Amino acid sequence: MVTVRPETPADYASVRRVHEYAFEQAAEADLVEALRRTVRSYLSLVAEVDGRVVGHIFFSPVTVESGPAAFTALGLAPMAVLPEHQRRGVGTALVRQGLAACAASGHPLVVVLGHPSYYPRFGFEPAAPRGLRSEYDVPDEVFMVAELEPGALAGRGGLVKYHAAFGALE
Repeated sequence: MVTVRPETPADYASVRRVHEYAFEQAAEADLVEALRRTVRSYLSLVAEVDGRVVGHIFFSPVTVESGPAAFTALGLAPMAVLPEHQRRGVGTALVRQGLAACAASGHPLVVVLGHPSYYPRFGFEPAAPRGLRSEYDVPDEVFMVAELEPGALAGRGGLVKYHAAFGALE
């Protein structure tokens, strides 16, 4: 049974371990720590199985530059699940409950750079046809958006810019 709940400071070491094992490097774990230190408002959830943290998902603000104006959305990144718990519904639970928490917090849009065969099941669709493009040079099919509030993108679009901490992953 998977339980998803808000991350607490007591989870930090476990979250680091999840990212290091899932990605086989420290970059994503370092990113989470940098975002916690520098982003004022974010959403961070953990997934537990038998009281052990086995997954993590992080949502932080992104800026959508639209001509002389700009607006804010959320970016889903990073997300990780311990390898031995992958393909068992942990990631699905994290994404579903994470998006529900984003919507409940009044955030109408979430973007993600991710697998085009994984994220559409959660309502994500290619962002380019919706008028959004990523600041990173990535294929159109991996940059996606989910409208958590219908019509949130109506008449809006622009260049999506992530927090500077993401630059360390390049």
